[in-house]
Amino acid sequence: MFTPRYIKHSKLLVRHAQKYLRYKLDRMDVATADEVGGMIRRLRAALKQRDRNEIENRAEELDSKLHALTPVTWESHWRENVEVILVAIVVAVGIRSYFLQPFKIPTGSMQPTLDGIVGHPMTALPPNLLRQVGEFILRGRNYINVVSQEDDQVLQIEQKKFFFFFTWSRIVCQHQRFLVYCPPDQLRADFKVSPGVRYRRGEVIARGAVDTGDQVFVDKFSYNFVKPHRGDVFVFRTKNITMIPEDPETGAPFYIKRLAGLPDDTLRIQPPVLYVNGKPAEGYGFQRVMSAKNGYRGYGPGQQYLSDPTKTFQIPEHSYFAMGDNSYNSFDSRYWGRVPEKNLVGRGLLVYWPFIPHWGLIR
Repeated sequence: MFTPRYIKHSKLLVRHAQKYLRYKLDRMDVATADEVGGMIRRLRAALKQRDRNEIENRAEELDSKLHALTPVTWESHWRENVEVILVAIVVAVGIRSYFLQPFKIPTGSMQPTLDGIVGHPMTALPPNLLRQVGEFILRGRNYINVVSQEDDQVLQIEQKKFFFFFTWSRIVCQHQRFLVYCPPDQLRADFKVSPGVRYRRGEVIARGAVDTGDQVFVDKFSYNFVKPHRGDVFVFRTKNITMIPEDPETGAPFYIKRLAGLPDDTLRIQPPVLYVNGKPAEGYGFQRVMSAKNGYRGYGPGQQYLSDPTKTFQIPEHSYFAMGDNSYNSFDSRYWGRVPEKNLVGRGLLVYWPFIPHWGLIR
């Protein structure tokens, strides 16, 4: 740490020069090889004497010679940049495949623990551009303002995806079209925009804010070495799970829920309490939901499973039971049953964006 910079540079230069000689020795003439070798020896001798002027002179001499032997061309710059980009891509793909995968919360089934995509209709016009940029960075909030330019009727709403994370909607009317940064589901549910609805000229089709949902990193590494824990917020594939259709383009969707039951656990719901093996579920996440405070409503009865408070359900081997913290608005294992062990992707680790209100580790 305390070694002068010129000495570090000179030692590094010696190593590079020696490496260059080893690579080029079979193609280099004897005189040039002897000249480079002599320069290396003189620089090493200067380093032993620790004479700064001599070291800098010999380093400059060797550096100039190496530049003369290997002139920098535009091809070398291009090749180095391509190599750097390829290495970065390989590293990113490796990290995503085996360690951390980004995942976007699409629905409100985990609210208020994690936010999904939510629309907020408003009558007022969107704020100024500076505030919109600030809110998008901090809150992931986007403003939309769609006004019909003539008397018209909505024919259909098409989903358009850009770069995996960005979902837009194209509102197709009889005489006009609009591209809106809001998914079709939120346009229908929150802004009441759907095929068949008529609008007069100057009438607002959709105006308000859209929170784009929490984006999280999923830890794909831990479950290779440790068993999932009851209470984990985890991500899983829905492939081969009945009642969950696959998207023709993207395949089976990924879900994020709280792991409510492990293999052989016995579950029962007596609202607002979830019972695991005859006792109220333990752990911060469960206690928070069952408190029915601060936006939580407790656990509600299911449809196919846990619908009767007097009956229990035992989870089969190599299976897990998933439930959303927003129990009364969560399509989870109470409706379609177990999650096969092979479908597990990983544990929700942290919210990396937006910064308000859930940034940080997931509990």
